[in-house]
Amino acid sequence: MKQKIYRFIFTTLFGWHVEGTISSEIKKCIVIAVPHTSWWDFVIGVFARGIIHKEIHFLAKKELFVFPFHYFFKWMGGAPLNRAKKENKVDAIAKLFSEKEIFRLAIAPEGTRKKVEEWRTGFYYMALKANVPIIPGVFDYGNKKVIFHPPFYPTGDITHDLTVLHSYYKGVKGKFPEKSFNPKEI
Repeated sequence: MKQKIYRFIFTTLFGWHVEGTISSEIKKCIVIAVPHTSWWDFVIGVFARGIIHKEIHFLAKKELFVFPFHYFFKWMGGAPLNRAKKENKVDAIAKLFSEKEIFRLAIAPEGTRKKVEEWRTGFYYMALKANVPIIPGVFDYGNKKVIFHPPFYPTGDITHDLTVLHSYYKGVKGKFPEKSFNPKEI
């Protein structure tokens, strides 16, 4: 029932649609959400997640997980991250994957809503360390669609793998096109 409500609001009222999905067999993965130019990306992501009917999580600074808000953030799939703690974040997040039965983590590789020329690579090393695939997720505001591409399994050759991953985002515009990530030509 909730899936139908999500679909009605997202497609009929907002005019968006979802292409692709995440296989139910993939219980653990990193979903990269690109481009990330607005806080609206979170809202779009929540609707897309509801339509494909998959549990997808996100990380947020632990300071947000205080009473009473922690109930809401956990219900929405949030996991607290202690950014001040002097620990390797890649190792800490890889540990989260090992502790959970289902953990599909959405990450914006840009690391900000501002214009960037290069992605941060933590998501890549998390996927390698946790031995999970990367799902390229596209927020295409120009065509009003969210696309979930097939899983990509990192090889350890980051230069090659980022070239492949960047290819999914050529010509894609975020809510604020001037802030969108534009992959460099190969």
